[in-house]
Amino acid sequence: MLGSEGVRGWLAVVASGAVLVGMTAIGLPALPGVPQVVEQAQSVVSGAVPEIAVQELLARRAAAVRAGDEAAFAATVDPLAPEHFRQRQLAWFRALATVPLAEWSYQLDATEPPVPGGVWRPDVALRYALAGVDGVPTQRSVEHSFVRRGGSWFVADDSGRHRWRGPWDFGPCHVARTANGLVIGHEREPVERVARQLDAVVRDVTGVWGPGWDQRVGVLIPASQEELRAMVGAGFAVEGIAAVAVADRVDTAAHRVEGPRVVLNPRTAAELSDAALKVVLRHEVTHIATRPYTVDGAPLWVREGFADYVGYRGTGLPPRDIAPALARQLRTSGPPEQLPGSAEFHQAGRRLDLAYQQSWSLVRHLVDRFGEQRVVQLYRRIAATDSPAEVEAALRGETGLTTAELTADWAASLPAAFGS
Repeated sequence: MLGSEGVRGWLAVVASGAVLVGMTAIGLPALPGVPQVVEQAQSVVSGAVPEIAVQELLARRAAAVRAGDEAAFAATVDPLAPEHFRQRQLAWFRALATVPLAEWSYQLDATEPPVPGGVWRPDVALRYALAGVDGVPTQRSVEHSFVRRGGSWFVADDSGRHRWRGPWDFGPCHVARTANGLVIGHEREPVERVARQLDAVVRDVTGVWGPGWDQRVGVLIPASQEELRAMVGAGFAVEGIAAVAVADRVDTAAHRVEGPRVVLNPRTAAELSDAALKVVLRHEVTHIATRPYTVDGAPLWVREGFADYVGYRGTGLPPRDIAPALARQLRTSGPPEQLPGSAEFHQAGRRLDLAYQQSWSLVRHLVDRFGEQRVVQLYRRIAATDSPAEVEAALRGETGLTTAELTADWAASLPAAFGS
């Protein structure tokens, strides 16, 4: 994650209008009548096991999505559903049709039998992968309701409160493919702007971290704060961030990550200069590259400090411009007396800025003293554990310093580094 304060005060920003888009009403092709639709969609005889019939319905629905077959998709929708639902389904299909998919399938988990003559709401899991981005598919929970008409089952609703939503749920998508990734948004200009930088950003990150990662990135550009919250999770505070790297599931033992994405804050990204946007993208793509090796409880100073180091690497900016809050601390109260604690990254405003800037400065100091590749190795060892004892052992093993010695060494270097 990179806070919006982290890119202010050192690069000029270009004001831009908010990226907003509305979904236009799209008419569903006229249905020639319920009997004919039922005949076209029917694949099981009356009286068949509902679980088998609905799983087969979902299989046909997924096949229609993968093939871009609008008629076959429309045939899975309840012909007696309200007109607005049928139109919304077709709008959803057309938005998704612009997104390249490597996989799209559904799995039914029927723990409760359907009520005769009623609407059935079993659990449904979506398994999907973006083409050219996802090395492995990811799985998300979706909420579908099903209804039986004659001898066939249809999708009657998909608007459950807890359902997962992708970019295609928020309107028509504009997609840009690059050699190293995919950018999905709703307006052409912001999507193309990120796409122009993405391949160079991946090369920059690989130049530090090494080639041992997928080197493919999916970037999402929401059109609203509502969509942003849907992409990163309802419990995540999004107001103060420029971007965030997210993943659906992480198995560090297997070095496997499902659904890694960089998500930009639409309010902030539009105001960033190209140079500032590049820093933000480098930071978040570093999180994508390192995530298979990073446990959740690893110290945040190394996780965020390393990502910031890669983000600012090669910009030529002096430390006082990259870390104004730290420069202020040096002037008013002197160098830090301890490494940034993880709790400090859950603060707000200047305290959060200071934690990020101290972490960047600390990692840069380590690079200056021990070299970039030694710091990469140090990251791999520290990020693999949430044990303070193992962190201490890794630090001593790679640098020969204890935490206390590193803190003193770093603090002593700051006045000269910041020209104070």
